[in-house]
Amino acid sequence: MEEPMRFTRPISIATLGAVLILAGCQEEQAPQAGAAFPPPAVSVITVKAEDVPITNELPGRIAATRTAEVRPRASGIIIERVFEQGSQVKEGDVLYRIDPAQFKLQVDSAEATLRRAQAVQAQAKNDTARQEQLRKSNVASAQNYDDAVARLAQADADVASAQAGLATAKLNLEYTEVKAPISGRIGRALITEGALVSANGTENLATIQQLDPVYADFTQSATDLIRLRKALEDGDLMADNNSAAVKLILDDGSPYPHPGKLLFSEAAVDETTGQVTLRGEFPNPDGDLLPGMYVRVQIEQGVEKGAVLVPQQAVQRDGSGSALVYVVSADNKTGVRPVRVGRAAGTRWVITDGLKDGETIIVEGFQKVQPGGEVVPSPWDPNAVAKDAEKLDAEGSATENGDAKPADAQTDEAGKAEGAGADTTEQAK
Repeated sequence: MEEPMRFTRPISIATLGAVLILAGCQEEQAPQAGAAFPPPAVSVITVKAEDVPITNELPGRIAATRTAEVRPRASGIIIERVFEQGSQVKEGDVLYRIDPAQFKLQVDSAEATLRRAQAVQAQAKNDTARQEQLRKSNVASAQNYDDAVARLAQADADVASAQAGLATAKLNLEYTEVKAPISGRIGRALITEGALVSANGTENLATIQQLDPVYADFTQSATDLIRLRKALEDGDLMADNNSAAVKLILDDGSPYPHPGKLLFSEAAVDETTGQVTLRGEFPNPDGDLLPGMYVRVQIEQGVEKGAVLVPQQAVQRDGSGSALVYVVSADNKTGVRPVRVGRAAGTRWVITDGLKDGETIIVEGFQKVQPGGEVVPSPWDPNAVAKDAEKLDAEGSATENGDAKPADAQTDEAGKAEGAGADTTEQAK
């Protein structure tokens, strides 16, 4: 009867130990199974109403402020080209020379004609004076005096005609030097030496363009222009004495460093496109802007009062494409709010409906948010991405400079750690 009791007692103790171990595991696992996930952390901003400039970006082309085609005013053979193609010329600079030989002969002939007319004029003056004295002495008749006065008047007219002929001949001689009508940059030569040009012809010898300042001609939809003007009249927008700041964006996307000014807008609408042409003036001291160059013109046409702006990444879209934002309440609860998105202002959207001043919205962390759930908000840092990139670059530079341990050393340390773990296991056994 005693032998069975010896075997029953050890079995009962082992079974009791296993039960206690299982109970302890269940007690440890029970709190973990019932524990809730902590609220997700999100980045938020508080919406503030502000006055935002209405800036439109419109396509345009550069045009010279003044353009002159160089044409001959005298007929003859081109004997010399004086200017350098593509250079800057000043008003009055000689560009071409036409053979002046025949024009010098015309000047000489006109001078001779003038001297002859002056000689006849001098004789007529003497005859008139003589006839006047004879008339006073009652020696000559009145008819002779009248004839002398008439011959003097004719001689005066001949002198005036000869003087005009001489001035014309000298002017034609001066026209043999083709001069720049305006200051600016001259293009390529369209006529070479030896070519025959005519004063009555249509040939163009060269083209001069004034490129400092330059014009930027751009177009805007007549509908948009009317809407802006109506908003100004209704008081929804503000304008600074109806002036507009104008800036240029070059074709490669870089901004032009010199701001311009708006000169005027066209008084008519292009019936084929429905566009209104506007013109701005820009300084061009370095000659970077050339006629015909495509640009985008940024024009500030008013200031929207009390606009609500949010970062573009804060606006999400639902399945139907409607815009929405996540709003955080005072007790850190989230909610979905449909909004109406207006125009873009830089990297932000103008919200025309759905948000008001002082509300808090989520900018980052949407993936972890459930509508109605609790969140842990923190202020959004727009420069966080740039800072993280700089930190990664710094870490990468440190690794390249040898601050980090080589791969072989890391492998050796890992092997040592594994060996130490194995020894510990053997000791435990």
